[in-house]
Amino acid sequence: MTGTTTATQWEQQRSFDELGQPLHDTTFCVVDLETTGGSAQAGSMITEIGAVKVRGGEVLGEFQTLVNPRTEIPAFIAVLTGISNSMVVDAPSIESALPAFLDFAAGSVLVAHNAPFDVGFLKHFTEHQQRTWPAFDVVDTAVLARRIITRDDAPNCKLSSLARHFRSTTTPNHRALSDARATVDVLHGLMERVGALGVDTLEELQTFSSRVSSAQRRKRHLADGLPHAPGVYLFKDSNGRVLYVGTSKDVRRRVRSYFTASETRSRMGEMVRLASEVEAITCATPLEAEVRELRLIGEHKPHYNRRSKFPEKVTFIKLTREPWPRLSLVKRVRDDGADYLGPFSSRASAEQSLTALHETFPVRQCTDTLGVSPRRTACVLAEMGRCLSPCDGGIDQHTYAAMVRQLRQTLLRAPDEVVDAINARMSALAVDERFEEAGTQRDRMASFVRAAARTQRLSALTGCPEVVAARHEDDGSWAVHVIRYGRLAATGVIPRGADAHDFVAGLRLIGESVPAPSDTPGPVPSASAAETERILRWLESPRIRLVDVTGTWACPVGGAGRAVEGLVRAADFADV
Repeated sequence: MTGTTTATQWEQQRSFDELGQPLHDTTFCVVDLETTGGSAQAGSMITEIGAVKVRGGEVLGEFQTLVNPRTEIPAFIAVLTGISNSMVVDAPSIESALPAFLDFAAGSVLVAHNAPFDVGFLKHFTEHQQRTWPAFDVVDTAVLARRIITRDDAPNCKLSSLARHFRSTTTPNHRALSDARATVDVLHGLMERVGALGVDTLEELQTFSSRVSSAQRRKRHLADGLPHAPGVYLFKDSNGRVLYVGTSKDVRRRVRSYFTASETRSRMGEMVRLASEVEAITCATPLEAEVRELRLIGEHKPHYNRRSKFPEKVTFIKLTREPWPRLSLVKRVRDDGADYLGPFSSRASAEQSLTALHETFPVRQCTDTLGVSPRRTACVLAEMGRCLSPCDGGIDQHTYAAMVRQLRQTLLRAPDEVVDAINARMSALAVDERFEEAGTQRDRMASFVRAAARTQRLSALTGCPEVVAARHEDDGSWAVHVIRYGRLAATGVIPRGADAHDFVAGLRLIGESVPAPSDTPGPVPSASAAETERILRWLESPRIRLVDVTGTWACPVGGAGRAVEGLVRAADFADV
């Protein structure tokens, strides 16, 4: 086992305008392995490790060692690599060779030609030794070459072909150190190619795609001056019209990726060509950025955003309040005392849920207004036994009201009636081998259960006057959010050394005033369903601490969430 180290002479000052980690300031560890086969999981072993550490075009050190595989090296492998059984008899085991390599590579970016193979072996034996795999960044020269090398340059992207193309001083010969040295020359050749296209950071190199046009790359100046901070960014055209809204934990890095990284979506390429400026809104926390993004998309309805563009286009299932209540699909919630299930993001899902309810509770489906004592001819549904037929006096109001109370209980609290009824129908259909019809019943049940769970979760938070919660972030700070009736009212990060109680009190004072649900009825009275759901996911994430709750924030113990968990377990079982 050998190792050498030399000092670098290629040092350059990092510019403030540079994004991420500059390539010239990055230490790369180019590694190659020789093995007894193609899969560590299948029992193949490492026979040789070779690596070269470089930075700024200078070789900092080399590492090479044979490894005793404790098994016979197949003859064809010995012929290919020149490594025989006799050569590895006195070589160190992987238990001592691997830690030595990891020490050599520490703090660098791993580079390999066909990286999944080499890195996969290294990770496998690291885990086998019950060690923690270092969080190496990885660059695959094979992937990078396939993105920029054409057939006019080289016949293929094999290491030998690329080494010839870039005039490597070392010829690959299936020995680890020689192949690593050749890969270094290939890496430098590829970096020279992409450098001419404006790629000058590690992040851009890792995600580089030749399909990003030169016109896109020339617009990367639009990211100049944007903050390295969480926030929202808005692409605008020459008329100031918002083309696209996005969010990121690092706005500048994300925006730069549209011009120099792996953004290959045709719609985004078209959007970038139209863009003339990028506006950034810095946010105190990622959650604030996500909420602002949703609100801005709903406000501007940018052409190139596909999701959350029309938060108002939702559907609800309504249980009316009248002498003979019925179910109907509506597009908005009114202050009429009715009960609502939703919102549904698609009318198709709402229709599935409505069918599931009608098949369980035979309430009337006609749209006529019925008096207390109607006297009309029964409809076809009544003749089929799918309606209790209040129209012709076939049921008294007391009995009908009792069924409606069960229906309301199913909508608002426990979905057991629907779940049990559909499960019974599914079982009967399965016995008759009518599996397609059983699948339809399953889909209807799933739509209803998920909608009911969503409504209960949303209503629990939107009915709560105020929730103040804090999250302990990775940097040791505390991010505080004030939520009022399901809407984000205020957010901030407690400064180091500040009094936490005073900070929270001040945040509550400056928070947005949100009307009570009595003034704005429905499951999502004060915000879009998407916003409240984003807030709920944050509240349910790790390291959350509730600071204060005004009112009651709770979901029913036997609610629809339990049924959703059952659906997930069933799906997991089916996958097995």
